Amino acid sequence: MGNYRVCVCFTRKFKSDALSPPDDVKDLFNKYSESGGQMSVKSLHRFLLEVQGHNDATEKDAEHVIEVLRQRRHVSVFQRHGLNLDGFFHFLFSEDLNPVINSKVHHDMTAPLSHYFIYTGHNSYLTGNQLSSDCSDAPIIKALRRGVRVIELDIWPNSAKDDVHVLHGRTLTTPVELIKCLRSIKEHAFVASQYPVIITLEDHLTRDLQAKAADMITKTFGELLYYPKSEGLEEFPSPESLKGHIIISTKPPKEYLEAKTDEVQGNGDTEKLKEPDEEPWGDDIPDYKLDVPSERESANAAGSIEEDSDDGSVVSQGQPDKDVAPEYKRLITIRAGKPKGVSLKDAIKVDGKQVKRVSLSEPQLQKVARSHSTHVVRFTHKNFLRIYPKGTRIDSSNYNPLVAWTHGAQMVAFNMQGYGRQLWLVHGFFRANGGCGYVKKPDFLLPNGSEDDDQLVFNPNASRPVKTSLKVKIYMGDGWNQDFKKTHFDTYSPPDFYTRVGIAGVPADTIMKKTRTIEDDWVPCWNEEFVFPLTVPELALLRVEVHEYDMSERDDFGGQTCLPVAELKTGIRSIPLCDKKGEKYKSVRLLVRIDFC
Repeated sequence: MGNYRVCVCFTRKFKSDALSPPDDVKDLFNKYSESGGQMSVKSLHRFLLEVQGHNDATEKDAEHVIEVLRQRRHVSVFQRHGLNLDGFFHFLFSEDLNPVINSKVHHDMTAPLSHYFIYTGHNSYLTGNQLSSDCSDAPIIKALRRGVRVIELDIWPNSAKDDVHVLHGRTLTTPVELIKCLRSIKEHAFVASQYPVIITLEDHLTRDLQAKAADMITKTFGELLYYPKSEGLEEFPSPESLKGHIIISTKPPKEYLEAKTDEVQGNGDTEKLKEPDEEPWGDDIPDYKLDVPSERESANAAGSIEEDSDDGSVVSQGQPDKDVAPEYKRLITIRAGKPKGVSLKDAIKVDGKQVKRVSLSEPQLQKVARSHSTHVVRFTHKNFLRIYPKGTRIDSSNYNPLVAWTHGAQMVAFNMQGYGRQLWLVHGFFRANGGCGYVKKPDFLLPNGSEDDDQLVFNPNASRPVKTSLKVKIYMGDGWNQDFKKTHFDTYSPPDFYTRVGIAGVPADTIMKKTRTIEDDWVPCWNEEFVFPLTVPELALLRVEVHEYDMSERDDFGGQTCLPVAELKTGIRSIPLCDKKGEKYKSVRLLVRIDFC
């Protein structure tokens, strides 16, 4: 790929794209290899312990690495009991042999469900925008196979009012049958993870259709369906105890005719519906710093709960529970409670007798977090808080999830059918804990004590000292010449790559930095080091993006990934990159060194 034709009679020649190890790799190989330029099993084992931080590594692990490389022909038959420099370099650059994060479930999974962040979708049935796209089971299947554990379905009567459809009500979206969605959920629920799938139902049904929906759910899921024997729970069961089960979450249903419209109408402002090629992958993640509340906002306890509903129908006055189909009501494990007209502060008040779920829009969370930040954190110790996109996001865009996570919200509902930096954060966050869809909250988000005692409750808005610093050295990248056409980035020359690297986390930790641009090289070598001080490393994400510099137009996209800082393995690591939609490239990867200091 060294020659580029500029015109009929002129060809530009560039140096070959040879993949060679950086100086740090050569130095480490020389340090740990014996005479004769070979790293033995014992020396590789020592390297794994001392440099890579594999405290539990054994010599059998080192033997396995050498055997795999021998099978891949990176180790010749004359060096089958050790590694040469080429084999050592290929080991470090191998995603499967030298991963940057743990691929197994390793968090305690026996705590109540409310102690976990859960991979959550919003309007999971939509294939595109919120107003006119098709409803289908295809995005549900895709989400489940990615590891999403919370699927949202809006259920409405069909036109004949004798069956149940899934659609975004009062829009131009085309419906899909509920039974089709349920069958697809059953088939794909536990492909990516054995931990429970939660179906949140936004119910707009009559009593008769509630009974019909209940019959569909029970017959489709059978023994997979879990629901409590008693009506109210004092504590949620654990993910471990619910392995292989499906549970239902909804508000005890009310009259479907009084359905919410705010999610489409919003709060008075509108957003242009964007075409797929206009999606804002290039827009950086907005800062989530909360404005200082005015006296009026503080006095009003951050607004009313009825402003922006996403929990199905609005509660009708005096609507008795006797109008609810009992066979439907008994299936509800996680009950959503949002009484009409109650202030946001009162909605998140802890009820010692039973646990519940409250849903807030992203603007409502901003409001309540400004004045009652510690109340939110305390509420999410035992209760569920679900955050969903504001109604004006008709293009199925998303929001900054960090404000929700730092307040302990378990269900940060995202539109999974699009792409963009906000969605990259969510995908990256749930790579933690083996990608099982459940991430244990850090202890500081699980406060004990009385509701009035806020001294021991984590305050997301407080300043705090640096706890640790993350050191990242970007050595080089490779694989673009295998995954992209020769002229994808530039018609007349090889690409000019640079890397953006930084942190997404609490405001004090959030930052992005940039390497220099390496011109005309498919295998760029940067060898640049960055240090990131972290005050809350438990909630921080390492962001990595590669772009190709373009002098006249917007820089081209070359790959991205987000990784949970708390899960990062130290040492020299291979980091695979993903495309705009979060799908991993076949070959594109970076070689980096990670340390904490």
